[in-house]
Amino acid sequence: MNEGKTKEQDSGVEMEFDLGDPPQKVWRAISIPEFRERWLPKEALADHDTVTVTPGQEVRYKLRDDSPPFLESTVTFTITPIATGGTRLRIVHELTDTRFDGMARAAANSNSPPLMLAA
Repeated sequence: MNEGKTKEQDSGVEMEFDLGDPPQKVWRAISIPEFRERWLPKEALADHDTVTVTPGQEVRYKLRDDSPPFLESTVTFTITPIATGGTRLRIVHELTDTRFDGMARAAANSNSPPLMLAA
């Protein structure tokens, strides 16, 4: 497996990995509950069924976490074959919890001087 690439978005994170295993094996690992539970426990899922599935290519799950920033989110796994016989695995984790739509995504410490109001 390569180091992978990570790209942050406003509403989530996108990662890509090149794996040495063939697409069929990776597909089983992300789509069959008995295999998936080894690395993504069913307790993390908001619903045990998939949100969407395109057999052999893409599967999307709804997750529920107990702390921000991803109280409710979706994670999409997309696989594509690569020339070496392996698989490119793309993971997109997106925030879907509407309670946090209006929150600023800036750092808590803005490193700016304090602003004082006149009395």
